[in-house]
Amino acid sequence: MTSESLRSVPLFRPFVAVTNYFAQIWRDVQSAFERDPAARSPLEILLLYPGLHAVWIHRITHWLWTHNFKLFGRWLSQLARSLTGIEIHPGATIGSGLFIDHGMGVVIGETAIVGADVTLYHGVTLGGTSLSKGKRHPTIGDRVTIGAGAKVLGDITIGSDSRVGANAVVVKSAPENSVVVGVPGQIVRRSQPHRPTDAPDLNHTSLPDVFGVTLKELLQRVDALETRLAGHDEQHHIHAPQDEAWEGVEFSI
Repeated sequence: MTSESLRSVPLFRPFVAVTNYFAQIWRDVQSAFERDPAARSPLEILLLYPGLHAVWIHRITHWLWTHNFKLFGRWLSQLARSLTGIEIHPGATIGSGLFIDHGMGVVIGETAIVGADVTLYHGVTLGGTSLSKGKRHPTIGDRVTIGAGAKVLGDITIGSDSRVGANAVVVKSAPENSVVVGVPGQIVRRSQPHRPTDAPDLNHTSLPDVFGVTLKELLQRVDALETRLAGHDEQHHIHAPQDEAWEGVEFSI
């Protein structure tokens, strides 16, 4: 018999639920091995990874929340917060394979929806921007990576296989295969799409400087135009950076 057919038999429902719960725990352990080079053994992950502990407790609190044990679910979630430094509201919907690396300061709101195989770093907020009782928190697609300190706010959607840069503030939806950087978040479409079969996209250094590149190109254009003019004053003109460094004297530093 399959797990679905067993679930239809009341006597077997608790057994199937417990079996599925521990199967998810093992998948979480595998996710930690895949995405954290510091992981050395399953025992280390089971005992010492608060990001996974918070997710495991959330699965219990979410069951309590959806079965009308809301007060007890909130109490248990606050206990988990005090133990792990990670606050996940019991009402949030969390997909399988969520990995919260380090995790301190992570907040996931009540109506947030997080897809499968998502990676969150410390200080991430999936927050609301409305007093409405309805959907007011983000929806995060599958295989999304959200960098340290990033804030994703409101009833918006971050498409699957996207990456949100560290400290970005995202207040509008992003399509699949996007990179979002800056404050407010600027959306850059990938030139090489990330596929579901690819390894997790955890490269935080590959983040485009949208405004910096634009400013540099504008200054280079100004330099090119002014070299055609006779007698322009080089000393009072801010030039494009050389070797990625700005000349401090031009900013009176």
